[in-house]
Parts: sequence; C-alpha cells; structure tokens
Amino acid sequence: MAGTVSKKRGGGKGVTTNARKAGVKRSATVKRSVAKRAPKTRVAAPRYHPGPPIADEAALAAALAGLQALDPETVGAMLAVGGPPPLRWREPGFAGLVAIIVSQQVSVASANAMVARLQATFSPLDATSVLAADAATLKACGLSQAKTRALRALAEATTNGLDLAGLAALEAEAAHEALIAVKGVGPWTADLFLLFCLGHPDAFPAGDLALQEAARLALGLKQRPDARKLEQIAERWRPLRGVAARLLWAYYRGVKQRAGVVGE
Repeated sequence: MAGTVSKKRGGGKGVTTNARKAGVKRSATVKRSVAKRAPKTRVAAPRYHPGPPIADEAALAAALAGLQALDPETVGAMLAVGGPPPLRWREPGFAGLVAIIVSQQVSVASANAMVARLQATFSPLDATSVLAADAATLKACGLSQAKTRALRALAEATTNGLDLAGLAALEAEAAHEALIAVKGVGPWTADLFLLFCLGHPDAFPAGDLALQEAARLALGLKQRPDARKLEQIAERWRPLRGVAARLLWAYYRGVKQRAGVVGE
C-alpha cells in the first residue's frame, strides 16, 4: 500500500509540474493578449502651464497679484516677511545658462565670483571661446572638473544646433527636454533657465533645497518636503508656480535675516 501511495504521489508531482508549465504558458499568453489590447499611450498632464513670460518688473507685479488672488493667506504672510520678490532676470543665451550651471551646489557669492572670472577671461563668453580654452584656464576661473565638462558639453551642443534663445518659442516641456539632453544640465538647471532666462511663469525647480525649506517654514510643515512632495504642494499655485518660487526664495531670505543669519 505504501508503495502504491508513493507511485501516485510521484505521478501527481509530474502531472502538477506539467500543469504548472501549461499554466505559465497560458498566463504568459493571456498577459501578452491583454498587453496588446491595452492602450499604447497615455495623455499626460502638462508639466508646465503656459502663460505670458515674466520678463520685466511690470509683468512680475501683475503675476504676483494673480498669485495672491489664488492663495491670499499664504502669499500675504510670505510678503510680510520677505517683501516683493526680485525679478532676477538673466540673458536667454549661452552666458545665462553658464551662470546657472556655475551656481550648482555652491553659494551665491562663490557663483558670482566664478561668473565674474569667466566674463573677465572670455570676451565674449560663448561656445567658441569655451571650446577653445584649455582645462587649466577653466580651472583658474574656479570651475570643478564636473562643471568644466558641463560647460564643454553645452558649448558642443550649441555649436551643433541647440538654439538656447530659440527655446522661448517652444512649449516649456519641449524646451525642458532639450536642455536636460545636454550632459551636465539636470532638471534643476533646466527649470532655472526656464524661470530666469525665458521668464516662464510656471517653471518650478522643486529640487531646490532653499525652496523646500522655505515651503516648510511658510506652511508650518513638520519636515522639509522632498521634490515630489513640493511638486504636489505647488499645485495650489498653478499656473504661477514660477512666481511662487521667487516669493519662497524672498521669504526664506527674510526669515534668515530676521533670525540674524547673514543671507547669501
């Protein structure tokens, strides 16, 4: 009897294995069939809301009034501390993007010093002059190896057809994608170029640490929001997130000054 049971169990295992294999094949077939029936593309919500560029003080003042109408309590409280935000306009070309790249992960004072040295060394500061410079010259301007590579990559891209000034004629999403395609230009850099060189009203560099800390303080959050959380928070300020970013920076500076911290 024991032997009979053993044989049946053995046979059962074989049948089960075969059945499992057949089941896997059928499952894979079903999955492929479902995948074929599923829609191939999804229409994603636009990352940036279109709008007139903020290219001068009058446009900024009008946009700030619009932002205050969207969120009067929060915007009013931030204005009381930081005052109206500055325009911080940069030229919408090579030199403007270079200044933003140089400012990555350094203080404002350090970035300004490096930009001043670059402008003194290269006249004009353009793709041709950067490509012609050797590594020692760029290092003497204070650039790290990573920033030197980024500037060279940008110079090569513009030489090969990337029209930085012409990005203003594109949809913001397309302009953003064209920028981050350049090695060394990340989302933060691209968003700042859209914001300060092209005047896009809804560009919002959520990865900026100062913006994250400003949002924590302004909204009374327990923890500093990460980039994804700050993107969610900033939905309340569409289509003027770019103005909200300027206001948050001004507010953060005001908070530091009130606390006796020397602002950058």
